[in-house]
Amino acid sequence: MSSDRVLVVIGRTRHKMVVAELQEAVKRGAKFIELRLDFLAKAVDFKRLTPLKQCPWVATLRRPADGGRFSGNEQERMMIIRQAIASGAFEWVDLETDIAGAVPRYGKVKRIVSYHNTAETPANLDDIFADMLKQDADVYKIAVAAQSPADVAKVLHLQRTAPKPTVAFCMGDIGQPTRFLALKFGAPWIYAAFNKERGIAPGLPSFDEFRTTYPVQEITADTQIFGVLGDPVGHSLSPLLHNHMYRKLGVNALYLPFQVPRGQLSQALEVYGQIPVRGYSVTIPHKEAAAALAKQAEPTVPFTGSANTLVRRDDGAFAAANTDLGAILDSLKAHLAQKSKDGPFVQLSQLSVLILGAGGAARSAAYGMHREGAQITISARTYDRAQKLAEDVKCKAVDWHARHNVNFDVLINCTPVGMHPNVDESPCHFSVLKPGAIVFDTIYRPETTLLIREARARGCDTITGVDMFVRQAARQIELFTGHVPDTETMRTIMRKALSPLTKAFDEEAPAREDAVRADE
Repeated sequence: MSSDRVLVVIGRTRHKMVVAELQEAVKRGAKFIELRLDFLAKAVDFKRLTPLKQCPWVATLRRPADGGRFSGNEQERMMIIRQAIASGAFEWVDLETDIAGAVPRYGKVKRIVSYHNTAETPANLDDIFADMLKQDADVYKIAVAAQSPADVAKVLHLQRTAPKPTVAFCMGDIGQPTRFLALKFGAPWIYAAFNKERGIAPGLPSFDEFRTTYPVQEITADTQIFGVLGDPVGHSLSPLLHNHMYRKLGVNALYLPFQVPRGQLSQALEVYGQIPVRGYSVTIPHKEAAAALAKQAEPTVPFTGSANTLVRRDDGAFAAANTDLGAILDSLKAHLAQKSKDGPFVQLSQLSVLILGAGGAARSAAYGMHREGAQITISARTYDRAQKLAEDVKCKAVDWHARHNVNFDVLINCTPVGMHPNVDESPCHFSVLKPGAIVFDTIYRPETTLLIREARARGCDTITGVDMFVRQAARQIELFTGHVPDTETMRTIMRKALSPLTKAFDEEAPAREDAVRADE
């Protein structure tokens, strides 16, 4: 796919900043740019902008009702649109469907006829689209807000069956996969914000994300789709890691974030069966529901009552796996094996383990430690959940306020305490961190949490969430593709991703340091 199938959107209030972003966008490889003229606070100076042209431009002057920022009246807007068309600066113009008939074609300027609804996906969307198709356009654009997987299904169907060149997608977090899937289903281009911080449209990915995380230039009709499914999922580094590894393994696949609200898992799986999504990494809050709906499961799934992986079978049903459990055990065993080089070998069965939390990762840790014969204590902020998990694995639960009274050889933090933006918090007092104890924090972003930093300062052995994250993701990639990925390569990608530097996708580095747990 050529890079002109990414339409890079620039919207700034000052001409000076538009000029700067135009120049920088081209440096970074943009070959097709939309200028959001409605963002400009002063009258559009076409003579100032035109000399900067190095690629085709789209002129857009959006009303607030359609998600734009133009503050003038409609007569003024129509005049500026006509000026843009006649200026010679633009190869394309975007016209809302209700005004397209009032703006005749002029010269060689091509026309996008668009419909925007920032509040909902209307029930009569098919009728709206049918009326648009009667209008004079080179490309049709549908952008609506998604409130549920059913809305996503409607828009995906419209994109797949469009009889003329169409870009159809859902705005917002729930609809974000449709922005990428449009290319798989025939859209001539998709949209990206040059500067994501400008708030151009809900859920609009940035141009840099296409360079660091989503290799959209490689999407074809045959591209397999995988993804992370949960709520929230926007923080996840799974798309970056999986997409890098698919490229290295030579697999024509794309891994996307699928935000699915609690209670909507079954509906979402049905909707995304239309794509179809071949496999999911499952995270909060759907792990137990995923385990329950799978028709086939690896032994760890009924053992834990939790699944973090779903793989679509040929009959459309799902097989479930829990790669968290193996990742936790393998991380601990690898650490103990390394430690045994300088001393006696220690088995997990010889250790006492304090698990903080009672969610999906905690369940995997508890069942894994139980299987190994370790002495387990569980403490969670909701005591009833800790007690229920303790009953399931036949171990002890203590109240959250009593967790500092527990003696342990291994501490496993499965809570979100220490995540961004609360990176100055810790799930326990540092006084309990004794030299020689193993402290395992399942948060991987930031990798060096306050808990890990303080544990190292006090002479503890530490295991970070990166190790667990890489191990569980490697197993998922194997289940999805049949290929066994190199975990050292994956660790390198993750460490670059967690560095403050942002490089191109080929250099395998992404974005800023936020925070997530490794139990995806």
